[in-house]
Amino acid sequence: MELCFKVACYLITNFSDFQLACLGSFFLHESVFFLSGLPFIFLERAGWLNQYKIQTKNNTVDAQEKCITKLLLYHFCVNLPVMILSYPVFRFMGMRSTLPLPSWLPLLAVYSDTCFCRKVVSTQVLFYFILEDFVFYWGHRILHTKWLYKHVHSVHHEYATPFGLTSEYAHPAEILFLGFATILGPAITGPHLITLWLWMVLRVLETVEAHCGYHFPWSLSNYLPLYGGFVYSADFHDYHHRLLYTKSGNYSSTFVYMDWIFGTDTGYRKLKALKSEGEEMAMKDM
Repeated sequence: MELCFKVACYLITNFSDFQLACLGSFFLHESVFFLSGLPFIFLERAGWLNQYKIQTKNNTVDAQEKCITKLLLYHFCVNLPVMILSYPVFRFMGMRSTLPLPSWLPLLAVYSDTCFCRKVVSTQVLFYFILEDFVFYWGHRILHTKWLYKHVHSVHHEYATPFGLTSEYAHPAEILFLGFATILGPAITGPHLITLWLWMVLRVLETVEAHCGYHFPWSLSNYLPLYGGFVYSADFHDYHHRLLYTKSGNYSSTFVYMDWIFGTDTGYRKLKALKSEGEEMAMKDM
């Protein structure tokens, strides 16, 4: 833990706010995204853990390589410029990367008396998740209208059998449109850069997991019923990719309550109920 504190101090004292906020954020995003997403490609190719795979169909090597190539193009030509251009906005809203380090560092026993600050960071990140999920739901639902789906969102749905890296495979217009949901919370609160990085890492891991194509028994959502992210979302979101755009539903990004409230998960819930009944009948026949 002390090492983490020293690394953070080194970065803050040796690099400018601009370098950390733009280049540092980009490097962190790319590292977390590809390191968490690439293993699912290797799992699919090797056929390992197939008992947890949601669909029996696999993507071709060409399809996987096409995804990676376009992702690199989009990240360098869209994501990086957006990070650079949005830097003045975040600075205006109060984002900083200077000492003292943010609230969650009491866990490192460095600022053990600043419990209030620790609560601030946890509250900010929770606020980001709730706000992002709400904005994403409506934005995603709009993208499933006929014209926007045909000209924009259909790019993301080229992969009916998603894998981790397809989470960010999308039309540049969609990257900007739905990316707004991710940066809105931090833009409002003006967090410390470390808090922004924490939010970015959690959001990347969540969306990669949502598209991974595997349903593991250790999913956090097995214990949190309103939580649709991580691996439960793989099943929840995989259903979204398999169906026609006008009937897919399941538009949420992290939680499931928005789909439940507005009835856009009805088809998914009916399918789950039918599968449950089929499993129960099979058990009785044994």
